[in-house]
Amino acid sequence: MASQMALNPPKGECQQCWFHAYASREAHKGLGPREDCPECVAHMGGRCPDSMIVKG
Repeated sequence: MASQMALNPPKGECQQCWFHAYASREAHKGLGPREDCPECVAHMGGRCPDSMIVKG
């Protein structure tokens, strides 16, 4: 199970990126060795959807 920190990103952070960074084993458990996470790749370079950014 993900830690409490992974479930509560601070204001201004992307919920998905935060979860994938702090609960990476859980978030990436289905990936093979050296396989990129498609969800992480989609968000690389600040391309996070505004709807996933914590507002308050």
